[in-house]
Amino acid sequence: MDAPLIARGVGKSYSADDGESNEVVGDISFSLGAGEIVSLVGPSGCGKTTLLNLLSGLTQPTRGAVLWHGQPLRDVPKGIGYMLQKDMLMQWRTALANVTLGLELSGMPRAEREKAAHSMLRKVGLGPYFDYYPSALSGGMRQRVALARTLITDPEVILLDEPFAALDFQTKVVLQSDMAKLVRSEGRSVLLITHDVEEAVSLSDRVIVLTNRPSRIKEIHEIQLDCDRNDMMAARDAPGFTALVRQIWSQLDARMGMR
Repeated sequence: MDAPLIARGVGKSYSADDGESNEVVGDISFSLGAGEIVSLVGPSGCGKTTLLNLLSGLTQPTRGAVLWHGQPLRDVPKGIGYMLQKDMLMQWRTALANVTLGLELSGMPRAEREKAAHSMLRKVGLGPYFDYYPSALSGGMRQRVALARTLITDPEVILLDEPFAALDFQTKVVLQSDMAKLVRSEGRSVLLITHDVEEAVSLSDRVIVLTNRPSRIKEIHEIQLDCDRNDMMAARDAPGFTALVRQIWSQLDARMGMR
């Protein structure tokens, strides 16, 4: 399997005010394969978001290297999309105008970018709401707009930093299912940070468990459930799901919590 994104011995340290080195990410090596969904779970403060920033090219590692199609990653490439927990929508722009923002900045003509945005909003189930402002949308709908904004630039790899954490369970499960169906049908790769172990197991092809800071990989779980992998409730009902969740929880330090 081709791996567009590879972490090879990646580590990150920061200098503290007293001159001491503060090591956040210890030594991380793994690959994100084409069309694969992978989740990262670990104790609070273990450096998950720092690792995601390294893998996106937003920051550079102190040690090791991040490879994008075999070449060292020096900046954020066009093929990577990044979606945060907060939707970061511009309140003065409609759903359509929020989705077209990246295309607008790239210089695409208005008619062309709006046609693409209408198509993407239909894909995420928001076709009729193109002219709504964020204040008129629910939390789940706003996250769908944010997802459409991420997908419209046609990223090969999508990095997700707890994008469903603030949603109620029903909305979360529906959005997870819709996202999984959409990204798998288009062969995109997804790397997800989550504090929700059930979310990680139901959504992912692999779950990577990290240690406390400085983070290292404790174990990688291959998730093989006999069900429709785009149906999050079917995944939760599948044989072996609960055992996997319990096993991963047992590898986390419950006293430290999750972020």
